[in-house]
Amino acid sequence: MKKAIIIGATSGIGRALSIILSKNGYTVCAAGRRTDLLKSLQSELLPGSLVRAMDISDIKNAVNTFNKICTDLKGADLIVISAGTGHLNPDLEWLKEKETIDVNVSGFSAIAGAAYRHFAEQGYGHLVGISSLAGIRGGGGAPAYNASKSFIFNYLQGLRHKSAKMNLPIYITDIRPGFVDTAMAQGEGLFWVQSPEKAARQIFLAIQKRKKVAYITKRWTLIAWILRMLPDVIYHKL
Repeated sequence: MKKAIIIGATSGIGRALSIILSKNGYTVCAAGRRTDLLKSLQSELLPGSLVRAMDISDIKNAVNTFNKICTDLKGADLIVISAGTGHLNPDLEWLKEKETIDVNVSGFSAIAGAAYRHFAEQGYGHLVGISSLAGIRGGGGAPAYNASKSFIFNYLQGLRHKSAKMNLPIYITDIRPGFVDTAMAQGEGLFWVQSPEKAARQIFLAIQKRKKVAYITKRWTLIAWILRMLPDVIYHKL
């Protein structure tokens, strides 16, 4: 039976994906900050699944907890980093920017690095990072959020390059959601908002196909292309 670790599993995409993986035969360890939600999630997972408290902004404890999970599971085939945060922050309040950087940059890279080291020692594995369409370009409403997701793009690409040079069967998938009906979907004028369950189903298919990059849901591939092609003079008016 395959084994999966989901970081950021207490709600939204992480929770929905944990349930899908469990229903498809994975032994799942679901990790996240809110222990009450983890306990309710455990009841929806197959017997033998685990839950663990983890706050990836507390890097030392998070990495220690992650390593212990790998030991408890006796290895992992799939590791998904779904934990993330962000704020609409037009006034550039530093504490909001810092929280985003602590979770989406420092916490993400610490766990992604630990996951890669685990896979390198094990000799195989599949790492999935949940980034965002927002990483394609900077955004004045949430500068740290957009920049942090661009960091994730680049970090995952770096790990993919590393695994290729080491000639190891370590697969790296960058999941780039558009608007999903979670606490992260903030602001007015949102469109094409999908449920976490639908997003998780498409993510599971991307995992099965070992895709390098997947836009969730698929229609956001078009928006990604438009965002890249728009000249600054038009983009800055949006």
